[in-house]
Amino acid sequence: MGKIIAIANQKGGVGKTTTTINLAASLAALEFKTLIVDADPQANATSGLGFNPKEVENSIYECMVSGIKPADIITETDFPNLFLLPSHIDLVGAEIEMINLPNREEKMKESLATIKDQYDFIILDCSPSLGLIVINCLTAADSVIIPVQCEYFALEGLGKLLNTLKIIQQRLNPALSIEGILLTMYDLRVRLSNQVVHEVTSHFKNMVFQTLIPRNIRLSESPSYGIPTLAQDASSKGAISYLNLAREIVTKNGLLA
Repeated sequence: MGKIIAIANQKGGVGKTTTTINLAASLAALEFKTLIVDADPQANATSGLGFNPKEVENSIYECMVSGIKPADIITETDFPNLFLLPSHIDLVGAEIEMINLPNREEKMKESLATIKDQYDFIILDCSPSLGLIVINCLTAADSVIIPVQCEYFALEGLGKLLNTLKIIQQRLNPALSIEGILLTMYDLRVRLSNQVVHEVTSHFKNMVFQTLIPRNIRLSESPSYGIPTLAQDASSKGAISYLNLAREIVTKNGLLA
């Protein structure tokens, strides 16, 4: 039975999609069969893996709204052990279409239940909001990774997100846990980055991943090539950091690569 991990933060620009692509690619490199579910209408995870969202005929939108089976849509990527359930701009209308459906918060869970046992990990790339699609992702997930940018304003929304997670746990998904808080865009040379790391680790302690994701040009470049950073430059600091994160998650979950 695979583990479903949502990558969520209502704040934009904190590295959710970068983390989704590169963590999933790193887990795949460790020989875990991994599926990315692009649950963001911007479809950046889809384009970041070399697929044109405009050419996607069926997506996670059709799974949630029309009941199409994910197995009929999932596609292989050029990266071994890595698969994609793509997104499309139509997903932006799903929240309106789903509003009168029974159990509308569980449509993602119902879709993924049909394929969960076929993968070791399923990584959900959430949009920067706390809307119905994100609630669907958190209801479907076993755990959540919260990327936090090493800048001052990134801390402000963290408390709100944690409160939302408590509500999800109480009302929709009691089994939801926090896989960890991931500090991203870390720059050793910047005092503020070190202050944020100190504050977050002091307050949240073991909830924070030991791995820090640095600012790295390869992490910024690789989406333009439609490949994970690991495939572009496996020796880059960005690629190595996400491999370390993958190993940390594998160890935490008692798995052997």
